[in-house]
Amino acid sequence: QVQLVESGGGWVQAGGSLRLSCAASGRTFSGYNMGWFRQAPGKEREFVAIISWSGDNPHYVDSVKGRFTITIDNAKNTVYLQMGSLKPEDTAVYYCYYYHNTDYWGQGTQVTVSS
Repeated sequence: QVQLVESGGGWVQAGGSLRLSCAASGRTFSGYNMGWFRQAPGKEREFVAIISWSGDNPHYVDSVKGRFTITIDNAKNTVYLQMGSLKPEDTAVYYCYYYHNTDYWGQGTQVTVSS
């Protein structure tokens, strides 16, 4: 089992920044991928960003490219999502995602961007 603990959500005005963190613990092994999804009210959960354990090949949904940066500290099994130039449409619950043979999800952290 892998446990994911997220932090860093909150409220921010449009144009502002937030940084999300997600720490994995338990039966973690090298070679995993970690990332972020989000779900806005009334919408399906969507992919935001993902990165490999080595930090290579980050991928982003088009709507956040150039504004969000995903990084990983594999010594701490922690993934970060630096979010900048936030827009009201970024408002959602953000979920941490971990994959190594099996999917694991965090409990979610609310990000609210006001106009």
